[in-house]
Amino acid sequence: QVQLVESGGGLVQAGGSLRLSCAASGSTDGIIHMGWYRQAPGKQRELVARISSGRNTYADSVKGRFTISRDNAKSSLYLQMNSLKPEDTAVYYCNARLWVTDFWGQGTRVTVSS
Repeated sequence: QVQLVESGGGLVQAGGSLRLSCAASGSTDGIIHMGWYRQAPGKQRELVARISSGRNTYADSVKGRFTISRDNAKSSLYLQMNSLKPEDTAVYYCNARLWVTDFWGQGTRVTVSS
């Protein structure tokens, strides 16, 4: 019912910035909340940031560096990533929840070099 497509990943040096985008299509009016998750090599997938009921939530590891935002009535989601660190290297996934069902994008890879 919802399709998500991420973009904006790439290779960046430590201290640099990237902005990830997520384009949502389908039954976007039914989306309850949206968020960004990431999974580093050999690690579990973790919540990076989430927007729910107009409130933003961030993982402690990214507070003060990342900013989540949305536009066009939940049809687009963004993640501005500043002061990137090598430990931010991961595949980043866009997530949308429609009632009790979670939808995921294909992921976009972010690599931060030293």
